[in-house]
Amino acid sequence: MDEPPTTAAAPTGKGGGVTVGAEGFGMEGPRGWVFREVGFHAEPGSLIAIEGPSGSGRTCLLLALTGRMKPSEGHATVGALRLPKQMAAVRRVSALAHVPGVTDLDPALTVGEHLRERALLQRRFDGSLRGLLRPRRERTAEAERRIDAALAAAGLDRASLPKGERTAVRDLDRVEALRLSLALALIGRPRLLGVDDTDLKLSEAERTEIWALLRSLAEAGTTVVAVCSEAPEGALVVSTTKKNEAGTDTGAGTEAETTAEAGTQVGTEHKAETRTGTEPEAEADTGADPGTDTGTGTGTGTGTGTGTGTKPETKTTSKADRGDDDKEMGDAIAETRLA
Repeated sequence: MDEPPTTAAAPTGKGGGVTVGAEGFGMEGPRGWVFREVGFHAEPGSLIAIEGPSGSGRTCLLLALTGRMKPSEGHATVGALRLPKQMAAVRRVSALAHVPGVTDLDPALTVGEHLRERALLQRRFDGSLRGLLRPRRERTAEAERRIDAALAAAGLDRASLPKGERTAVRDLDRVEALRLSLALALIGRPRLLGVDDTDLKLSEAERTEIWALLRSLAEAGTTVVAVCSEAPEGALVVSTTKKNEAGTDTGAGTEAETTAEAGTQVGTEHKAETRTGTEPEAEADTGADPGTDTGTGTGTGTGTGTGTGTKPETKTTSKADRGDDDKEMGDAIAETRLA
């Protein structure tokens, strides 16, 4: 599902963007620093490119700058708002597009359904009481105007699609899907627009096309922050790859950390399995009888018990013994059901 809409304090247009800056900005994850010592300053209407290899903390930095993730050190500013103290306020003036796990499009829905859903949610969470009390015809007309303006800014023509607005998302190509995601974000008229994976799996010509689109949005007044592997000419480049004295990369989180951290902050559920024991221990534990008390073994795969029991007792349980136990358990269940 799409991310709940974000609202903007001012409509997109000349002067509608915000300044964005950071100083000593960093975020630490479970396995170390995801990014660190990020510093830059961009004027309203700038095109900011967060450049770095996949897994270098690019998405985390994007989410932190738009108020979706809390940094560990330093600070950033979005207009007159300061992060991390005013994260909620930053979310109200920013929007996200094309962020995996956050703004995913539903492949079963059509283009028109996505647009109408976003406009409806935007009106519900962004509209004033007076706006909600307006006649239905006026509300519908206003929603259509917002949709048309967002589609025009994103360069997506519904008439050019195979089935018009009834085209399912699964039938869109990569560039069309990216344009639709941008249009959905622009319905909220954000002052700061964040875009992830801008050049992922795109041809050279398609990259040029998308960067020209983002540059046009910036020139129209919206400040744009875009994640990429290679920044275009003319963009303000912010790199997430740092080098230490030995020449090795630092401050780069793994892709799994990026996804898990992003889901935790923006409300997307992610479940991760953690294994702390050695591989032989894990295999021995899974082979234990269901009735065995694994909390009494020393050095179990999960490291949750340090009692006086010994590990070999669990490992030497024979298949025959387990078969007898299973048979007894089955007989007991059968007797219970008959009773």
